[in-house]
Amino acid sequence: MRRGPGEEAPYIQRGTPAFRRTNLAFLCAGFATFALLYVAQPLLPAFSEAFGVSPAAASLSLSLPTAVMAVCMLVASAASEALGRKPVMVASVIASALLTLAAAAAPGWSSFLALRVLLGIALCGLPAVAMAFIAEEVDPRSSGYAMGLYVSGTAMGGMLGRVGAGLLLDWGGWRWAAGGVGALGLVSALVFWWCLPASRRFVPRPLAWRGLAAGFALHLRDGGMRLLFLLGFLFMGSFITVYNYIGYRLLAPPFALSHAGVALVFSIYLIGIGSSALVGGLADRFGRRRVLWLTVLAMLAGLALTLSGALPVIVLGLAVLTFGFFGSHAMASAWVGQWGGAARAQASSLYLFAYYMGASLLGPLGGLAWERGGWAGVAALLSGGLAVALLAALRLGRLPQRG
Repeated sequence: MRRGPGEEAPYIQRGTPAFRRTNLAFLCAGFATFALLYVAQPLLPAFSEAFGVSPAAASLSLSLPTAVMAVCMLVASAASEALGRKPVMVASVIASALLTLAAAAAPGWSSFLALRVLLGIALCGLPAVAMAFIAEEVDPRSSGYAMGLYVSGTAMGGMLGRVGAGLLLDWGGWRWAAGGVGALGLVSALVFWWCLPASRRFVPRPLAWRGLAAGFALHLRDGGMRLLFLLGFLFMGSFITVYNYIGYRLLAPPFALSHAGVALVFSIYLIGIGSSALVGGLADRFGRRRVLWLTVLAMLAGLALTLSGALPVIVLGLAVLTFGFFGSHAMASAWVGQWGGAARAQASSLYLFAYYMGASLLGPLGGLAWERGGWAGVAALLSGGLAVALLAALRLGRLPQRG
């Protein structure tokens, strides 16, 4: 329902049926986004075997769609201002599921990569608009919790997509793995479409490219927003790079795990399902400036633990890093949505541009670090990035309070 210029629709309040439907919808949306985008991650070693490509080349199945998605999200936010939040998100996630099913039948590496690029274009309509919808429609006192549940959905998608793809890989090959996750994504997209309430506080605006550029420039001039964009870049780049190459390490001696065994290790994503909602709630209660730097520190500690030669310690390190990542991202996402003000869609799209470009740029760099220095090389690269993130989080906490 569209509201007129003089009307003020109420926020979606915590505890209401609309709030529960919204949370279920965004759980499904988050699931579909990460499952469809990152289904390729546990399959990277299989791509190396099937197509004869290096680990760094195999990582293009992740870095190319994320880079394209990051760029296209800058335009998707403007499209949602004119077309509406829900229509753009629904079209995005349904098209993405269908493209994943098509990629499962791709005849070769080039066609597979082309379909993954199209997937990146299709997916761009969901993440930035989701953040804007939550900031626009949900009571600000509960936005951290709602964003945490959305990020929990991304954790579910990351976990079930990786575990399911890894198990299907051992059973029927990478095509069955990709097709199975694509089917799950399509079901999730339909549930999202059914459950998400229509926008009530949204006011449609015509496409205005000059205004869009002005909104971007406004946020890029803001020192706090620049720090949030930097944090998104480093959070996602570090996290994705760890999971890109930990499979290569665990498949090799002395661990020599099977693909199914590596997939079960990826079930550590369950930590993220709870941590994002938990940390989002703590941030609502105590303030993001008091919590954010602690979650970044957790990511650094988890990365250090993965240097161990003992498999249980490596798994513990992945758990700590995963907890820190999802908590950090939930807080930064909610903060961007509130800090963005009237141009929150542009703020969200800029944050997610940086977020996914982190995966696109640090992912291949991690592959080069792996080829030259093994896991120690990957850890050295990422520890430097997370140290910068820690300094940025501390600096952000000292800026004047906004949002």
